[in-house]
Amino acid sequence: MSELTLFQQDLPDYLKNVEVDELTKSLGGGGAVSKRISIKGSVFRMVVNGEEIAKNESRAMNVIIVNGSPKVGRTFFAGSYDPKNPAPPDCWSADGVTPDASIEDPQSKDCATCPQNVKGSGQGNSRACRFKQRLAVVLADDIQGGVYGLELPSTSIFGNSKDINKMGFQQYAKFVGSQGRNINSLVTEMRFDSDSETPKLTFKPVSFLPQDKWEAAVAQGKTPEAKQAVTMSFAKKEVQEALPAPEAETKAEAEPVKRKKAEPAQKKDLNSIMNDWITDDE
Repeated sequence: MSELTLFQQDLPDYLKNVEVDELTKSLGGGGAVSKRISIKGSVFRMVVNGEEIAKNESRAMNVIIVNGSPKVGRTFFAGSYDPKNPAPPDCWSADGVTPDASIEDPQSKDCATCPQNVKGSGQGNSRACRFKQRLAVVLADDIQGGVYGLELPSTSIFGNSKDINKMGFQQYAKFVGSQGRNINSLVTEMRFDSDSETPKLTFKPVSFLPQDKWEAAVAQGKTPEAKQAVTMSFAKKEVQEALPAPEAETKAEAEPVKRKKAEPAQKKDLNSIMNDWITDDE
């Protein structure tokens, strides 16, 4: 029997009176991190203190999202990435609205009118200034094993998929909130989209956490490590990771609110979605 059958069971009693928290609401709408998960090359890589210590060859990974930046940030690099001489972004914004106050020579007074935010300003038809959103996650099978930072590119943030197995992050977070549930009470599957040429993650719920694990996840989300993981800031020597190819950041992806309103997946509740998945598996 698929583990997804857990969603057919009654909601745990402790969750029935738990209201949707500010984290889940804000994520629907990043800071050196000692431990992080990299998705370079469409492979999950465990990085500690800047050194890759392990990688997961599986296309999917189960995590619990314990914190996250409510705003989508931006980073701009004037030159090409040099792994032997890493440098911080030439311009960046934590809120995606205005450049950070630390930037000595900002590209523009605001991000919306910035020339680096125009399609074609980057390689091909991409934007030179790239969207980023930071999350703090713990491994589903090792909640006490520490918090990992995870930086999502625009392809993993935006978009409203009609495929319930391939929700973009904001679509997923909004869906969880619309069901009156908290994102940190769920095991979330992150999966690489095999149809994407660049690293792109999709998200779906796997199961509810039992109360003791949920409480542990909540506690992890309040740690200094979690707060550091989701705070965007850059030291002069912070290593920046090169992307294997330019991100296709079209206006439609960057402004998902302009898409058509009718979304079949949005209308389903958690139980009906699980039923669909289970039927497909059988």
